[in-house]
Amino acid sequence: MKAILWFGMTVVLIVLVCGLLLAIPFSSGDERRAIEASAGVAIIVQLFAFAIARLAAQRSFLAGWITGAAMRFVTLIVYALVAVKLLAMPAPAALISLVTFLFISTLVEPKFLTL
Repeated sequence: MKAILWFGMTVVLIVLVCGLLLAIPFSSGDERRAIEASAGVAIIVQLFAFAIARLAAQRSFLAGWITGAAMRFVTLIVYALVAVKLLAMPAPAALISLVTFLFISTLVEPKFLTL
């Protein structure tokens, strides 16, 4: 439980810092709302994927990691279809921010899997 809490706080920090940096080139109101929506999706997906990887690590670390990676990939595809197509969010801001949030927080994930 401690590892999930620490990882969650780290993901939130990563999303805040990256979101602020992405708000510089994507400065319109619609683009910033897309970044905020991507932030929420990224935090939820990362916490869920981390919990799965943590549980699966007891049996097979690789299986847990692959499941998390697949979940992130499917999330990106579904988000592109729902957010960009149905909700008419600006595609560059929505997708670049989601990919950035997921990628950077995935890089720090292994450090927390050993806690």
